[in-house]
Amino acid sequence: MVEMERGLPRVRGSVKWFDPAKGFGFIVAESGGADILLHVNALRNFGQSSVCDRAGIEVSVQQTQRGLQAVEVFEITPPAGEPGCGAAEAELDAETAALPLEPARVKWFDKIKGFGFANVFGRPEDVFIHMEVLRRSGFAELQPGEAVGLRIVQGERGRMAVAIASWETALNKKA
Repeated sequence: MVEMERGLPRVRGSVKWFDPAKGFGFIVAESGGADILLHVNALRNFGQSSVCDRAGIEVSVQQTQRGLQAVEVFEITPPAGEPGCGAAEAELDAETAALPLEPARVKWFDKIKGFGFANVFGRPEDVFIHMEVLRRSGFAELQPGEAVGLRIVQGERGRMAVAIASWETALNKKA
């Protein structure tokens, strides 16, 4: 437990597992104790619809009849050095980190195919999103209509995302 937020304790930990299809998963607190339920609604309020297993997370929690439950998500950090869930934004190379976060909305993403597309606000062309970029950015999946921030480069076949951030993160970077 870190501190109190609106009367609720703040906890740092890591995502034990999260299943976007079921809409929930669990967090293991750094301080130990019982697992903490992470519902998709808490993630959506943060601006994401999924989170990568083993990602670092900071949440406020409340005690319910069934145990501890995350109420609000404050921070998510992708797991460092994990194959397939790789580098956190802070670990991006300098050139990539210098790219602006462009506001976008997911057009579609197919986890089985391993890719999808998004539209940047005010631009007509699609932006390609590969599954590896998704994982490196700490996401397990994207939902159609989900708002995200994208770092984009010009590829051989058009614009493509090289990093993804939650909408909440993208808004905070501008402030």
